[in-house]
Amino acid sequence: MPINRRNIQPDALHQRRVDGRLLYSHVVSVEPRQLIFVSGQLARDREGRIVGAGDMRAQLRQTLENLKSALEAAGASLSDLVRTNTYVTDIDAYFKHTDIRMEYYSHAMPTSTTVEVRRLAQPELMVEIDAIAALG
Repeated sequence: MPINRRNIQPDALHQRRVDGRLLYSHVVSVEPRQLIFVSGQLARDREGRIVGAGDMRAQLRQTLENLKSALEAAGASLSDLVRTNTYVTDIDAYFKHTDIRMEYYSHAMPTSTTVEVRRLAQPELMVEIDAIAALG
């Protein structure tokens, strides 16, 4: 059974667009039966090795693949995302790769926050994403 979900873009708030597409929703309203909380995902492969040291694009892709795998393990998908928090060590480098973000999030357009931080769990890590998904 699908959830009752509405993506809301209040007229009073700026709507950030990249290549003419909305980058995120300011508000997502859901009436779920199940919420899924995903802890911060990093650019690590299955064996725990860091993927793409020094390469924001590679790390972002691996982190999103890990997020996708975590959601699938809970019976959800990226289209069920309603909220993400992204922590990056270089926000300018991160925003050079919005195409990757849109590749993964375009169907969900979750609410999101991106924050530049001094450091993540290991110095080589450049991006971490935690998330909330909702299932009907």
